[in-house]
Amino acid sequence: MKTLLIMRHAKSSWNYPELSDYARPLNKRGKRDAPRMGEHLHQIGLVPDRILTSSAKRARKTASRVAKSCGYMGKVKKLETLYDTVPGVYYETLQTLPDKYQIVMAIGHNPTMEQLVYILTGERELMPTAAIAHIQLPIRRWEAFALEIKGTLVNLWTPKTLFSD
Repeated sequence: MKTLLIMRHAKSSWNYPELSDYARPLNKRGKRDAPRMGEHLHQIGLVPDRILTSSAKRARKTASRVAKSCGYMGKVKKLETLYDTVPGVYYETLQTLPDKYQIVMAIGHNPTMEQLVYILTGERELMPTAAIAHIQLPIRRWEAFALEIKGTLVNLWTPKTLFSD
């Protein structure tokens, strides 16, 4: 069994209209929520073996903060292909992973993250910023990750459901 953590990037700032969508940074709430979500993963013993992220600034910064706060020891892999993409690109990317990775986190953007959760589990879930879906996959090898594979949505956490402020 493999575990996939699907995360939508934390809240981004719209205060800089001159910036492209790709270059938007995290806002104050995003900077607060990303490490808190990572701390939650650490507390429940769900630290990723590999973190993949969109190369957009808000996703990279989310990944960096989550990685640091959850105790991730590896290098975050930034992929341009995960920005402004479709779920199939995630399948293609995950299929190439070495089997040594048991828990993989993929950080990206909506609507793709919601679509990915639905395709994988049949569950229609909202993925607000900084949400993490915990999906258990009935595979032993990443190369077996295919559209026919149906995973189980174990949990879905959001900053709002985990933290009262």
